[in-house]
Amino acid sequence: MRRPWVVGVLLAAVLLGACGDPASEPQDAPPPELPRASVTTQQRAPASPSPTPVKAPSVLYLGDSLAMEAQKVVGQELRRELRATYRSAPYSGTTLCDYLEGTGERSLVPDADKAAVLVRRQRPDFVVLQFWGNAWGYTPCMDGITHDASPETYFKRYAADMKRLTDQISAAGEARIVWVLQGPDPITPDRVRRVNALYEKQAAASGDLVADAGEAVSAAGARYSWVQYLPCTAYEQEHAEYCTQPGRDRTALHRDDDYLHFCLAPTTSTPKPCPVRSPGILRIAQAITEAIRENP
Repeated sequence: MRRPWVVGVLLAAVLLGACGDPASEPQDAPPPELPRASVTTQQRAPASPSPTPVKAPSVLYLGDSLAMEAQKVVGQELRRELRATYRSAPYSGTTLCDYLEGTGERSLVPDADKAAVLVRRQRPDFVVLQFWGNAWGYTPCMDGITHDASPETYFKRYAADMKRLTDQISAAGEARIVWVLQGPDPITPDRVRRVNALYEKQAAASGDLVADAGEAVSAAGARYSWVQYLPCTAYEQEHAEYCTQPGRDRTALHRDDDYLHFCLAPTTSTPKPCPVRSPGILRIAQAITEAIRENP
């Protein structure tokens, strides 16, 4: 398997450290039209106690290049739909161990932005973690462990880092973790399936949540089969800028030259939030928002 994909792996390793062109800022998508309330005349109902309003959540979003490119849209959706207080600190090319305290110079995340440090400082209700699962030893804290060289060692280490990160976040505050399940990987589809299973297992063990954003960017009935295009959703049909090929009723999730990221702008060497409307990113943001909405 290694020979047919060597070019793709090298390309993806470079792409992990890059996102969209920062020349322009992403524009907020126009909110869907809300139905107007009908006007009727009726007798006033007896007074009853008002329900306790649901507290707007505070959310911290951490992750790798997928979170880097999606961070503004995730914030947009959380604020618009849940009135959330939102902060983000993603770093491209990272994996779970980069956000662990105690990794020092072997980490791509500075000490001030470690997960536990941010939780102690910001006191969020939710910490959203989105990691594709660095499989190439791109970051020093993985100690050279790669999926290609030793899959079982890779999964064992990944599970251990998940537990350590959960423990550090739990000790730092009362936040619930939201593990974001990832979309299909065309090179090693079973790797993503097993990484997602580890996220679900850890969430169940610690009473945390999962947001299946990966399902939103997968074909119906083919959760782990990679696709570049999907049929437009009702929202995308109503907002033409998100249905990239309306004549064929389908929209692009990936660029032709990047199977991993969902930003439809060319990648650059300087990681930045995606500067253009990108259907895959919006789908991911909506899935994260819905997971938090359902678990106030």
